[in-house]
Amino acid sequence: MFQSSVCIVIAAYNAARTVTRAVSSALAQDHVNEVIVVDDASHDGTADAASSADDNTGRLRVLRTETNAGPAKARNLALRHSTSRYFCVLDADDYMLPGRLSRLLNSGAPEWDMLADDMIIVPQEQAEEPISITRGKPPTARPITLETFVRGNISTPGRPRAELGFLKPVISRAFMDRHNLFYDDLRLGEDYAFYVRALSHGARFHVVNACGYVAIERSDSLSARHTAADLKGMADFDAAMLQDAASRLGSNERAALAAHHAATWAKYAHASILERKQEAGYLAALRLLFGKFRPALPYILRETADLKLGAALRHLRIGAKKGSRSARFLIGFPDTQLNNRT
Repeated sequence: MFQSSVCIVIAAYNAARTVTRAVSSALAQDHVNEVIVVDDASHDGTADAASSADDNTGRLRVLRTETNAGPAKARNLALRHSTSRYFCVLDADDYMLPGRLSRLLNSGAPEWDMLADDMIIVPQEQAEEPISITRGKPPTARPITLETFVRGNISTPGRPRAELGFLKPVISRAFMDRHNLFYDDLRLGEDYAFYVRALSHGARFHVVNACGYVAIERSDSLSARHTAADLKGMADFDAAMLQDAASRLGSNERAALAAHHAATWAKYAHASILERKQEAGYLAALRLLFGKFRPALPYILRETADLKLGAALRHLRIGAKKGSRSARFLIGFPDTQLNNRT
C-alpha cells in the first residue's frame, strides 16, 4: 500500500546550513518517491545546498520562488507539483532518523487520514549529537479529536512548549482532494490551521510513539518570533472557523476554538503593546493598553512578571548550568526511551 507513495515536502528559507541533512534523511527513507524542496527566495545558497544531497534516483526536485512568501505558500507550491498518494512535511532545520517512515506506516494504527509520531525535540546546541530511540511494545495509537488538538495547542505557563501543532503527520492526498484542503496563507500557525480544517471535515488523526522525527529547537525560529500581525492571523483564523464551520462543530469543539482564540488574542495584544512601545514610546503603548487591549491587561501583567522573573533567574543561574536543556519528547509515550550522549 505504501511502497513508493510518499512525498516529503521541505519549505526552506536561508537554510543552507541544515537543509542538506534534511534532504539526505528524507531520501534515505523507505516508501518515498518524491522529495520536493521549495527554496523560498533565500539569500544564502539554500537551493544549491539542497541539490548537493541528490542521490541521483530522480526523486529530488528543488523549486525556487522569486519572492519570499512564507512556509504555507511554499508547501502549497510543492503540493501542486506532487503526484504521490501521501505527503508529509519536514522542516529544513529538522531531520528523520533512518527507518522513521517504515516504523510509522507499519505501526498498526487504525484506518487514518493523518498519522503522526511523537517528536524528538533536541536543543540547537545539541543538534550534532548522535541520538536514537528505544521502543518497547508499541502502545495503542492515540486518536486526536478536534477538541483534543485545539486544546493541546494552548500554551501552559511554566511548561516547555508542547503544542500538538508541531506534529508532522503523513497525510492522505485523497482526503485533501476530497475536501479541497491546502495551507492557509499564514506565516505562523499554518500547520495548526491545516489540521483544524482537516479535523473539522472528519479527518481520522492518530499519533503513535516516536518513530524518528527529530525537531531542532531554536530560540530564533520563526515560531519563537511572534509578530503582532502573525498572532492576529491565527486569532482571525479561529474566529473564521467558529463562524464558517459552525455547522460542522459540536459545542465542545466550539468551546475549544473559543479558548484558543482568547489565548491567541491575548498574545496578539501583548505583541502589539510591545511593538507600539518600540515605535512610539511608553505613553503610546499605555494608551493602546488601556484602550483597545484593556481586556488583555491581566495576561500582559502576568507575562511581564514572568519575563522579569525569568531574566533574573537566568542572571543568577540558580541551580542550572549554561546550556542545561536536554532532548525530550513532545508528548511522551510509555516504553519509549531517548538515547543521546549529552
